[in-house]
Amino acid sequence: MVKKTRILIIEDNNDIRDSITEILELGNYEVLKGVNGKHGVELAINFLPDLILCDIMMPGIDGYCVFHLLSNNIDTSTIPFIFLTAKIDRKDMRKGMEMGADDYVTKPFDDAELLNAIECRLKKKQHQQQLYSQSLGKINSLFSSHTGLEELKQLTNERKIKHIRKKQVVYYKEDTVKGIYFVVSGKVKTMKIADDGRELLTGIYGPSEYFGVASMLAGEDYFETAEAMEDTALCLMPKEILEQLLQKYPDVSAEFIKILANNVLVKEEQLLQLAYHSVRKRMAELLVNLNTKGKQGEKIAIDVTRDTLASMAGMATETVSRILSDFKKEGLITKNEGKIVIIDNYKLENIKN
Repeated sequence: MVKKTRILIIEDNNDIRDSITEILELGNYEVLKGVNGKHGVELAINFLPDLILCDIMMPGIDGYCVFHLLSNNIDTSTIPFIFLTAKIDRKDMRKGMEMGADDYVTKPFDDAELLNAIECRLKKKQHQQQLYSQSLGKINSLFSSHTGLEELKQLTNERKIKHIRKKQVVYYKEDTVKGIYFVVSGKVKTMKIADDGRELLTGIYGPSEYFGVASMLAGEDYFETAEAMEDTALCLMPKEILEQLLQKYPDVSAEFIKILANNVLVKEEQLLQLAYHSVRKRMAELLVNLNTKGKQGEKIAIDVTRDTLASMAGMATETVSRILSDFKKEGLITKNEGKIVIIDNYKLENIKN
């Protein structure tokens, strides 16, 4: 017998809750019903539904609080979450989406609108899981030579994928270390904030890369703040699991030490550039490095703000604007929908060298 998809409704209005239940049951979904925010959180944690529909305006624990609580629970953080609301204020909608919610359905809605929103999110999650399984396989390949592979797989197979939106913070400096993050898709930057509010970029991490390694190995709180540069999917390898891996398998320790050592070498190179390279040469090298996915002669769009470029290159935003303007006049780059497109990577390489 095929298992039904389980959907949790969190709605304090009895009539609306019963109406949605009827629609979903006709759609052959299994339905869980939370009569308020607190009850909904308990049901989500105990039954782990495939998708959650949640009203925003509820007494006690409102929808935003429900989403916050479930997002910070490792077992429920990846469940697709759709807000139900009678409010159409763009500010309220933006708040929910910035928190990381998957969708908004505005009351009143018809049966087809609700079912389409649900099916779209479920299909997207299924598609993402197929793609992510390929990337997550790279984690297992890290340990493929160990005699304790079966035990290791048992420890790592329970990983959860967390989806975060652009500009959403993964963790703040001095937060307690939860573990090491693996980027499944998207891009994350790590940074330190100066007293005057300026950002010092310490790293950019893309697919199949880890971050938070130094803090984890040092046994300290996170050294820096991590923030998504675009919509991103992350896998958290929990601290408790990693400690077991590091104790049992010396090769695992060696692999993460190698990652840490490479990060140190990159930072040393950045310091060397700051000390001896001209601003023009530093910007050319930065653009070349950001263009690493492109092939020779291929035009690649780099989605990064001038403030971010300034913090990466260690120069003022005004200087970045001037150099980019010069590069554009020289036919090295152009702009497309706010993104930097490298036209002549070869000439940038010559400036860099």
